[in-house]
Amino acid sequence: MSLQTQAPALSLTDLAVEAAIAASAVICAVYDRPIHVVTKDDGSPVTEADAAAEAVIIEHLQGTGLPVLGEESVAAGIIPVLGARYFVVDPLDGTKEFIKRNGEFTVNIALVEDGRPIMGVVLAPASGEIFVGDESGAWTGKVVEGVVVDRRAIMVGLLPRPRIVASRSHGHAALEQLCQTLDVESDVSVGSSLKFCLLARGDAQLYPRFTPTCEWDTAAGQAVLEAAGGAVVTLDGAPMSYGKGDLKFLNPYFVAAASLALAETGAAEMRRLLGS
Repeated sequence: MSLQTQAPALSLTDLAVEAAIAASAVICAVYDRPIHVVTKDDGSPVTEADAAAEAVIIEHLQGTGLPVLGEESVAAGIIPVLGARYFVVDPLDGTKEFIKRNGEFTVNIALVEDGRPIMGVVLAPASGEIFVGDESGAWTGKVVEGVVVDRRAIMVGLLPRPRIVASRSHGHAALEQLCQTLDVESDVSVGSSLKFCLLARGDAQLYPRFTPTCEWDTAAGQAVLEAAGGAVVTLDGAPMSYGKGDLKFLNPYFVAAASLALAETGAAEMRRLLGS
């Protein structure tokens, strides 16, 4: 009698990577043809790629039995009961960048436990760049024909004069003053959760957020950055937490940085600039 050998179960990180790659394929298929855009009730744009990618991700994750908090599901009024452990998904972060066809959009999948993101996957479908962070550390690689290649570990890097990451689509009048006060060397504009990833691999050191975000915008990027040695704090200096259903999953303003000390300094300066 022959015995069949079962393949080992995928870790939650590997499963999230697999789900992100599958969603990326769906997104690229839409990206390669004329894009139909509609406007949500909150005024933000959405395309057919958003919902299709989220459906693929949920299909991959449903076998875990963990709740999935997805941006498009929430927009449709489908909000699961969240326990201490659940996934947070933004199937197409940077829809404006997707519509502009500048390549700066991502698939975001995170695992939240007790209000903190402990694992994150950020995949940029246009370039194939992937960033992953969990309890074992952070790494980056390239997705080629559905397979991750050139995997290497990443970590934050500190400079005497920090480089700042600013949002291409969401600026703020206080940003220039913040740069002067913190003696910023240069600024880099990039869309979506790639801002966190630039910090995680040492290309920049500071990402202040003066404008609204939701939990699915930040959870995966925060997990990658923190796994690489960085920190994300709100303006009161507390770690950014998740599961804020009573606030419609909106985040407060925050600072992401290559170190906790720099994040706290940035948060204090933001408080001063905003008069809070």
